[in-house]
Amino acid sequence: MPNESRLLLDAAELAAFVRERTRRGPVPFVPEIELHMAEEVLELWEALEAARGEVGLPPPFWAFPWAGGVAVARYVLDHPETVAGRRVLDLAAGSGLVAVAAALCGASSVLAIDIDPYAIAATEVNAAANGVRVEALAQDVLDGDGGPAEVVLAGDVFYERTMAARFLPFLERARARGAEVVVGDPGRAYLPRERFTSVAAYQVPVVADLEDTALKTTTVWRLDPR
Repeated sequence: MPNESRLLLDAAELAAFVRERTRRGPVPFVPEIELHMAEEVLELWEALEAARGEVGLPPPFWAFPWAGGVAVARYVLDHPETVAGRRVLDLAAGSGLVAVAAALCGASSVLAIDIDPYAIAATEVNAAANGVRVEALAQDVLDGDGGPAEVVLAGDVFYERTMAARFLPFLERARARGAEVVVGDPGRAYLPRERFTSVAAYQVPVVADLEDTALKTTTVWRLDPR
C-alpha cells in the first residue's frame, strides 16, 4: 500500500515546484483568471527534467495557457449558462484554466483530469489562486464516458494522431449518454470537423516559442449527437 504521508509530501513538493518556477498573473484574453505561468519554455523544461531525473520528457503543458483552453475558458465566461449548476469535467486539464472558468461560472462541481501529476498540482494551485473549488485527479479516463459529468470541456486535444484516436471515442461516448461536449481547437490537424458545430471563434494570443506565431484563430466547437 502506498505511504500516505509520502504521497502528501509529493503533492506538496509538486505544488512548490509549480509556484517556484512560474509567475502568477492574468491570462491574456481571459484576464478574469490568474494562472501561475512560466516565462521561459526551455528553462522550465530543463528544470523539470532535472527534478524528475529524466530526459526526453514532454513539454510542461501545464505552465502555459494553450489556445484551445483559452478559447473554451473565454466561451464559458461569456456563456456561463453552459456550465452553471451542472457537473463539469475538464479533460486534459493542463493548467486547470478551463476548470477554473467553469467553477467561476457556477458549475455545481468541477473535476479536472490529466495524466501529468504536475498538471494536477498546477490545477490545484491555480484553483486556490482564483478562490474556487476544483477536484483534480491524475488518471487516464479515456476508456470511459466521463460519467457523471453533464458537461465535458476539452481544450486543444486533437494535436496528435494517436491521442486524437483516443480522445474522440471518449467524447462521443460522453455525448451519447447525454453530456454536452465543448472543445477548443486552433486548427490542429486531427480534429474531425464534420462531427462538430462551431459556436464561437477568437483570435487568441499565444506563446510564440510554442506556436511560432503571436495569434491563433481558435474555434470553439460543440460535438454533434449521432
